[in-house]
Parts: sequence; C-alpha cells; structure tokens
Amino acid sequence: MRLAKKPVKITEVVLRDAHQSLLATRMTTDEMRPILPAIDEVGYYSVECWGGATFDACIRFLDEDPWERLRILRKEMPNTKLQMLFRGQNMLGYRHYADDAVEYFVQKSVANGIDILRIFDALNDPRNLETSIKAAIKEKAHVQGCISYTLSPVHDNAYFAKYAKTLEEMGANSICIKDMAGLLTPTSTAELVKALKETVSIPVDIHSHYTSGLASMSILKGIENGADIVDTAISPLALGTSHMPTESLVAALQGTDYDTGLSLKKLNVVRAYFAKLREKYIANGQINPKMLGVDANTLLYQVPGGMLSNLLKQLTDAGKADQLEAVLEEIPRVRKDSGYPPLVTPTSQIVGTQAVFNVILGQRYKMVTKEFKGLVRGDYGRTPAPISPEFTKQILGDTQPITCRPADLLEPEVAKMKAEAAKWAIQEEDALTYAMFPQVAPKFFEKRALKLAGVDPDHADFAAKTTIV
Repeated sequence: MRLAKKPVKITEVVLRDAHQSLLATRMTTDEMRPILPAIDEVGYYSVECWGGATFDACIRFLDEDPWERLRILRKEMPNTKLQMLFRGQNMLGYRHYADDAVEYFVQKSVANGIDILRIFDALNDPRNLETSIKAAIKEKAHVQGCISYTLSPVHDNAYFAKYAKTLEEMGANSICIKDMAGLLTPTSTAELVKALKETVSIPVDIHSHYTSGLASMSILKGIENGADIVDTAISPLALGTSHMPTESLVAALQGTDYDTGLSLKKLNVVRAYFAKLREKYIANGQINPKMLGVDANTLLYQVPGGMLSNLLKQLTDAGKADQLEAVLEEIPRVRKDSGYPPLVTPTSQIVGTQAVFNVILGQRYKMVTKEFKGLVRGDYGRTPAPISPEFTKQILGDTQPITCRPADLLEPEVAKMKAEAAKWAIQEEDALTYAMFPQVAPKFFEKRALKLAGVDPDHADFAAKTTIV
C-alpha cells in the first residue's frame, strides 16, 4: 500500500456540532456512551465533543452535568484528542466575562480532559481572544485560532489572511475557517485556503456546514489547495444544517495523495450505531426532516440554519410568520448599519432580533434592543467595519461608545461566583456553571442534589420551595 503524500486529518463533530445543528443539542451522554470505544478506535485527528451549546443544553434541558460528561468522554476515548468550541471572552455564555473567569474555565476544561480549544470571537476582534489563548498555552493545550467566516465589502481574503497571521502571532497552533452558514463555494475555498497557506506556517482546518449544499465540493477544493484538517460528521447525522459525511470524504480520498488512512470498516460500526439513533430522533420529532435538506437562501441572506429557525419562531410568536422574507431582506441592512458583524453566536441573535423588531414595528430602529445598543457601543468588541457617527448617535443618543477591550472594564469575578455558588457546589467546576447560567444553574443543582439523595426530581415540588423576595 502506497503512503499518502499529504494525508488529510479528520475532526469528527457528531458529538457536538452535528447534533447541535440537527436536533438542538439534545443528544444525551447515555446515548453517546455505548459507541465511544468504537469512535476511539477509528483514529480521528480529534473528536469535537464539548463546548458550543452543549453546556447550556446539558443543564437546561437534559439535567446533566456537562463536566461529568467531559470526564466520561475522556475515560471512554483515551486515545483520541478531545476538542471543544470556546467563545473567547464569552466562554460558553452570552456575555463577556472577566479575565480571571476565562483563565479559570480554560484551566478546568483542560484538567477535565480537553486537548484542543477552538477559540473564536463573533467579531473577529483579536483582543477578545488574548486571555483565552494565553490561558490555553499555559495549560499546554492546543490552540486552534478561529476565523468567523462571512461575506461583506470588508471581508476579503486579505482581511482573513491578516487575521490568521495575528492569531498565529498570538500563539495559535492551527487556524480554523469557521463557515457557520455554509457560505464557502469551491472557488472561494480554494482561494482562501491558498491565501492562508501563503500567510501562516501552521495547519489550516475547514469547518463548513452543509446548509447551502456546497460543503463537499468546497472542502475537496480546500484540500487540493493545502487544507490540513477537515471537519466532518458521521453520515446518519450529516448533511442539512450539519456537515459533509465522514465516510464520503474518506472514500473520496482513498488512493490519492490526501488519503486519510481511516478504515471504512471501522467507520461503518460508528455509522450503524448512529443510524439507529437517527431513526429514533426522526420518529420522536427531535429531528425535523426540513433540517436535512438544502436551503440556498443562506447564500442570499447569510443566515445560519439555527438562526433561521429562531427567526421563524420569533415571528410566529408575534403572529407575523408571513413577514419572514421581509426580515431576511432586513438582516443585511442591519449588518451594514452595525459594522458588518459575522452572524454567529451572539451577534446572529442580536442582529436577527433587531431585524425582527424593525419589520414588525414598521419602522427601522423604532425600538432598539439592549443587546443591539451594546453591539453599537462596543460592548462586544470592535466591529469589522467602523459604524458611522450618525448611526451611533441615533442608537446611543449621548452615550459614548467604548474603544478599549471590553473585558478591561470588568472586575475580577471568580471569588464572587464561588461565593454565590457555594450553597450548591459539590465540585469546583460548579462555580463556572453558575457564572455562565445563573438563572438556570440553581434549578439544575437542586435536581442533581435530589438525584444524589435518591429522590426522583421529576416529582419534587420546586415551586413550593421558592421564596419570592
């Protein structure tokens, strides 16, 4: 058997982004656990299995401790690098956290089993990545600096290459093109990867969702132009708003200079397991068949699949579902006004919600959300393009925008979060869980305590215990 000249490495996303995209991150640890030894045997470069929305979903919907999930994943996959998605200064929450909290979270993530941190910022503001990158380097973890990919008059290959170089200089060990909306085309992928490889000396990873139907073609062109790592999902949870199928890429590259070296036979064991899970998810309604198709609208409006479903829900709740097209047309205008932010958490929610208000109220910016004001003010960092002084005045009035790194305005908060979480905490990590989701975490902690005491939490009367002050 001839050895591949440049074997492509595969990051499997079935345990995080695949089910986050297709079934709102509802896969349980019990559903994962039986197949983990087989996944460990495949020989993936890494398995993305934590971070993103998994943390929130664990405590909000699944009554699971996300830290315990990570420890189980580590135990059951000892030979595989475990990877997480980390929102820089936002950690896994939706606001900026103080530097000491970010450092503490990174330390605990690595201590519990994470090998690779994929660190991104919604605005591609490198200042928001400084602390998390330094912390990951200190913990001797692999830092994958992330480009939030989008299209706009200011987002060209020169912009992305410059940003990638900045990330490399900050200490990143690899670069990821994070194409959350499936906007990459075969041509644009080839040109972008080529530009990155000419600019940085570290490996380049492609992460592209299948939403627009282009991911397989784009990824192949990316590989041909130098991409080192590719994100894929095992086929039962691939396609649609998820990713290209793992097995398809492995088969396509067999016998070429890019042969992954992975065994289709071993992958088939993983495939067979998730095929049964897929049937269950479709039968119980967790996977909507609509999520499995191609939606080329994303190429027109740059709206990721998850954002689209959220917009539709907002409009339906307001009795304005027929206004979806108008909202999709409004989103590019709101993006232009607010400095062309990429549409990824949390900016996708901020821009999307403001567009909804603009449409349903019949007047642009008649009502402005607190979060949108924060975006314009600079609370989330520096926008890719400057926001005009006139628009800033319209949104903020006499309030002055900030120009510093947002976290510079935050006081240390680890001691405070530990004190507030102390009455529920059974492990140091609970302080971080509480810090990110202070409204949700207490109920989760109470349910966990009941389970540990042998009480069925589903029949506990939480309402009777609640004191209103």
